[in-house]
Amino acid sequence: MILLLRDDVQPGEAVYIALCTQLDRLPGIRWRLHEETGTEKVLREIYLIGSTAGLETADMSMLPGVERVIKVSQEYRILGRHKGSERSSRFEYNGLEFSQDNLHVFAGLCAVDNEDNVAATMAALKACGQITTRMGAYKPRTSPYAFQGHGAACLPYVFCLADEYGIAVIAMEVTHERHIDEIEQARRQVQARCGVMLQIGTRNTQNFELLKAVGRQKRHPVLLKRGFGITLDETLNAAEYLASEGNTRIVLCLRGVKSNMGEPHRNLVDFAHVPTVKRLTRMPVCIDPSHSVGIRAAAPDGLTEIHHATAQGVIAGANMVLVDFHPRPAEALVDSAQALPLDQLGLFLEDVAIARRAYEARCALAQRAAAQEVTLLGLAQ
Repeated sequence: MILLLRDDVQPGEAVYIALCTQLDRLPGIRWRLHEETGTEKVLREIYLIGSTAGLETADMSMLPGVERVIKVSQEYRILGRHKGSERSSRFEYNGLEFSQDNLHVFAGLCAVDNEDNVAATMAALKACGQITTRMGAYKPRTSPYAFQGHGAACLPYVFCLADEYGIAVIAMEVTHERHIDEIEQARRQVQARCGVMLQIGTRNTQNFELLKAVGRQKRHPVLLKRGFGITLDETLNAAEYLASEGNTRIVLCLRGVKSNMGEPHRNLVDFAHVPTVKRLTRMPVCIDPSHSVGIRAAAPDGLTEIHHATAQGVIAGANMVLVDFHPRPAEALVDSAQALPLDQLGLFLEDVAIARRAYEARCALAQRAAAQEVTLLGLAQ
């Protein structure tokens, strides 16, 4: 059960204290306050955790400061869409809005290899009008002998270059709780203006202690990748781990699932789940065509299969694209086979824009069809 508080109710005031007193008396119920800061106001919600089946909506709506009560009707208690709930599916971070309605492209280095390549990538992004990127400092690898990333050593120059080239948000994977502190320390060291979206990779989707640690921090949003060998339901519950710790600024990333049925692609592409995630939850949805396809091969039509997979996800309504680019793909230290050459960034972005316009045209068609149905129903009555 979720209690939506009135706009004028603030922690520490008499009405809020009275509400807390009554909530503390509920047997077998824990509760947690969640605050979402928007452009005009702060939204405050209280999550009731425990056996809430015996609580009556009418009784809870009479509690001090409560504007509305949402009876949770699905397993995804915090992030799910619930009957009678019109809570927003958007959040803001470092001047950017992330929602189920817009689209951002995070193109960049899967793994930071050297300062020159970071600078070249960010210069290309700026030339194309892009203010978001991906930069991998910590890289979990299947082989213990493979390049694991430069870690904290590369963070200062990555953040300095991001500010120099006007990058607002960097998607960066973390594999341990201490990486959050290292990122913050580096940002303070160089007084960085850029923000970081903390990425939890596919191997850590069910690393529950990491999920809790990342969920407890409220400074940065989270990009959660689908686990490569688990169901969509299990991945959505992983997102609930993050949200249950207090951070609901989450983007869910589809990146393909491991199956030899997907060969010769690296993974079996799962982008048909883009609208499914948007239907079940309020999270924006990201696609990662690079790790889904895994190869730079081109089809006879001249488009790479990564371009085609990207278009499939965007035309299905994806809100974010995470894609690998590199100044010299053959020299990339991680996943060189899938990185697109940096001189093709402009063409890639133009192709994404074409797919996005097609999606918007499809949405307009659906709205016209719905309006006609309403009109026809009205005439029949």
